[in-house]
Amino acid sequence: MPSRRYFLSFVLIASITVFTGHAQTATQPAVDLDYQTAAVLYMQKAAEYRALAYQAFNIARMQLDADFDKKNLKRLAKAERKMSRAIVVDIDETVLDNSPSQARGIRTNTPYNSKDWYAWTNMRKAKPVPGAVDFLNYAVSKGVKVFYVSNRDDQNEKQATIDNLKSVGFNDVSAENVLLRTSESSKDARRAVVTARYRIVLLMGDNLDDFTSAFERKSVVDRFGEVDKVKDTWGKKFIVLPNAMYGTWENAIYDYQRLTEAQKAEKRAAALELP
Repeated sequence: MPSRRYFLSFVLIASITVFTGHAQTATQPAVDLDYQTAAVLYMQKAAEYRALAYQAFNIARMQLDADFDKKNLKRLAKAERKMSRAIVVDIDETVLDNSPSQARGIRTNTPYNSKDWYAWTNMRKAKPVPGAVDFLNYAVSKGVKVFYVSNRDDQNEKQATIDNLKSVGFNDVSAENVLLRTSESSKDARRAVVTARYRIVLLMGDNLDDFTSAFERKSVVDRFGEVDKVKDTWGKKFIVLPNAMYGTWENAIYDYQRLTEAQKAEKRAAALELP
């Protein structure tokens, strides 16, 4: 009989364990990042995306060439005419393509996290965005200083970033002109470092925060309003690259809150505009 009691006790314990395990699974649903799939495929497989990237850099080249026209220089203040030219570009999804990292997150159902991101950037495998190398090297050949202003981590990613930019063909890349995040995510202070010595001809990015702090932490409606305020600047001094995978546009939908993946899904569904 003792063996029978031991057997029944084992069955009871096992049943409780299994039930408890199912209860935990029910309260902690698996992460589902499949909603990002179409965005990543658009970046990787759509010829339209490539066309938009080429278009952005073609427009940038036309605006840079126009800036060298003496007629346009006369419109500037005398002090600005004497300043050397600079172009400020973001890095991720502006000049380097990180879609493989996003794709890996979807496959493994792993949301963005610093550990995986650092592992990706340290691989130094990001490819250039179409048109980026040709345009920026053209600018350098014209004597323009290019500054890479990114919110990559200065302490953990700087050398890998420099190496990656060089390996895909960008010229004139060094610690001096790769300005990464040291403390604050706002890029105003780093842009100010550039404007202290140079006249910024163009700013290029995939996120509104890449252009001015006027866009930072604004609601969806307010971001629309801020874009409209400077509508004549787009395609002239401000040039945007497409990025449907991630960005502050998505954070605005979440009201910049720290939410679970389930809560984010609810916010996205609620944000859809229906007929």
